[in-house]
Amino acid sequence: MNDILSDPFFETVPVFDQFEGVTDTGNYRRLPDDWVLAVADVVGSTKAIMDGRYKDVNMAGASVISAVLNALGKGDYPFVFGGDGALVALPGALEPAARNALAAAQRWAEEDLKLTLRIALVPVNDIRLEGLDVRVARYSASPFVSYAMFAGGGTSWAERQMKDGRYGVDPATAGARPDLTGLSCRWNPIEARNGEIVSIIAVPGDRGVTPEFRTLVNDVVALSAEQSRDAHPVPADGPALAFSLKGINREARATAPVGGRLRQRLSIILQIGLTVLLHKLNLKFGSFDARRYKQDVADNSDFRKFDDGLKMTVDIDAGRLAQIRTLLEQAQVDGIARYGLHSQTSALMTCFVPTPLSRDHMHFIDGASGGYAVAASQISGKTLSIGEVTP
Repeated sequence: MNDILSDPFFETVPVFDQFEGVTDTGNYRRLPDDWVLAVADVVGSTKAIMDGRYKDVNMAGASVISAVLNALGKGDYPFVFGGDGALVALPGALEPAARNALAAAQRWAEEDLKLTLRIALVPVNDIRLEGLDVRVARYSASPFVSYAMFAGGGTSWAERQMKDGRYGVDPATAGARPDLTGLSCRWNPIEARNGEIVSIIAVPGDRGVTPEFRTLVNDVVALSAEQSRDAHPVPADGPALAFSLKGINREARATAPVGGRLRQRLSIILQIGLTVLLHKLNLKFGSFDARRYKQDVADNSDFRKFDDGLKMTVDIDAGRLAQIRTLLEQAQVDGIARYGLHSQTSALMTCFVPTPLSRDHMHFIDGASGGYAVAASQISGKTLSIGEVTP
């Protein structure tokens, strides 16, 4: 950890623990004018998904969060994971450190994953000059982890500016590497138990966030909440102790230089083996409790979020899914919202675990066969069919 001081703003944002609170404007606070938004997405993620590389796309998106938070000393800054991209809000004084981290993440994605990260740093003040805002709320997914929710239209505007080539970041030199300590993709895909894993995005129509749009969000959330555990795709006692060799290799590539990757793979495999053994025997290793860790993985997951619109990856049965689809279709006809919805058989978990000995590890959930990227493509008009997406 470096010696960069943490700004206390996000810590002062009131915490709510019922997800329905994402539509309550009273839960949101304006980001300070002198803050910036670090935004990134994977260029050509649609083709990468069609080529069966969605896990790599997820890893690249999550790397932005890992790189920036590590560069800023893991201070408490609001962020959101979007599947093929991410956003982190931070004080303007920390922009140089974030700029270097973003450039290094871009270079790493290009050289190691063969993916192009598009990145930008957008001043909040510029967003407000456009008549938009960036407001943030703090949803407590568990007693140990809270996730940022964004409203005001500003994050969507920032993403559009990035895609138009504005506010870009100069590339890092060849061989530059970000600090991706804690970034992992070890878990196997998590199979649906209720019916299907469904990634849903609903964004406001041309009239913006209206009372009708807020009602739509509440209704969709309420329908999904009728399912056991609010349609959470991860079982209450955590995912099955089954790990992906490809995921281990991805993590080793992300967290170690070329010469140290074999040692890193062996270290990861030993960690996994110890976790499995401790879980089976119900033993602790110092302060590490494998069974509690698995439960925390489930509790600390971000399967629902709000980022200028509703995003959910849920495990839901056919009847409730049909009702949700009907609500979304009618809202689209009425001009209240635009939506994308993609069904698949399993969910994918990408993790940021600074240390398994503390309970504030974070787990990012998406569909394992296209997820949010495919749902977003339906909104943009670049729709992929399920046959074009491979896990």
